[in-house]
Amino acid sequence: MNPTDYFDQFAQRYRPYKGGSWCYEDGCLYRGLQLLFEATGEKRWKDHLHRLADRQIAADGTLFGYDPAEYNIDHILAGRSLFALARDTGDARYLAAAEHLAGQLESHPRIPQGNYWHKKRYPHQVWLDGLYMGLPFQIEYALATDRPALVADALRQFSTALSLTATPAGLYVHGYDDSREQRWADPEHGKSPAVWARAVGWLAMALVDALALLPNDSASGPHRLLVRQLLDELIARQQPSGLWMQVLDAPALEGNYEESSASAMFAYALLRAARLGLVEPDRVPRTSAAGERALDALLSTRLVTDREGVTRLTTIVCVAGLGGFEGTYRDGTPGYYLTERVVADDPKGVGPLMMAFAESISRAD
Repeated sequence: MNPTDYFDQFAQRYRPYKGGSWCYEDGCLYRGLQLLFEATGEKRWKDHLHRLADRQIAADGTLFGYDPAEYNIDHILAGRSLFALARDTGDARYLAAAEHLAGQLESHPRIPQGNYWHKKRYPHQVWLDGLYMGLPFQIEYALATDRPALVADALRQFSTALSLTATPAGLYVHGYDDSREQRWADPEHGKSPAVWARAVGWLAMALVDALALLPNDSASGPHRLLVRQLLDELIARQQPSGLWMQVLDAPALEGNYEESSASAMFAYALLRAARLGLVEPDRVPRTSAAGERALDALLSTRLVTDREGVTRLTTIVCVAGLGGFEGTYRDGTPGYYLTERVVADDPKGVGPLMMAFAESISRAD
């Protein structure tokens, strides 16, 4: 099936991930639709975005089901679509909604080093996921409202989070617990035990999207070096298939598998970084080739048509995290990440695949 036909059909049959409440899963799809529209100019992508997002945003900017007092950094991600919707329509409700989300960040709890807690119910913890959920929005909001201090704060949070989660091998573990109270946290340095591919995917997309918004200056320079180093590590770990393993740094681990959502995130980050010159000029061809190879592998092997004739994106880990969740305790070991349910057509995979495809189109143009 043509990828654009698949994306169109997916958007047509999509139902809000959490009963219509504002959430990051829907936000992954909104971001994918936004980038497809920007890359192609085709009205259908903008129409899908409006149809899905508009029903969650009231005339005064109130977001359906959103409670800022939860202090859940995940809720911020879908707010990135608000700036594009505002530009498209001039409707004040979108920027009013962005103000609601920015208001949460103003009082969001932080660890002493300055990084946002992942959630109120995960106190004192920083997860790589949260960097993508909150910081590109914060930068985009800061640029829209002329608040440079928020840009500086976001860049500091990136630097601190990466220093707290770095591994000797040049990758990053899923999370950090400043309190050292969680069983998954190393008592000495607070790090979780494993390198989960999708967590690194959130990180890679966060860095690339943040730098895409900012000038190449002394403030962003260190982060450009970090993203180049990270992308080099990802290219070195790309499997012969073109994809990446669920437990990224343990390819030989029994039961490990090539996971689609992280592979789509890496494809997007590689292609976008190459197109926007976030890597050295002599690295652009290699970086682009790795991204295209991953995208081609996903489109050719992971889009599967079932007996009813419905095409779906397969082999997406549904969710993974750290600590207590729905009566279980997620200990963050490499083996834990191989126990979570694998599904098809989750927006955490489809959205990034849309983004990667849009980047491929933009690069070709």
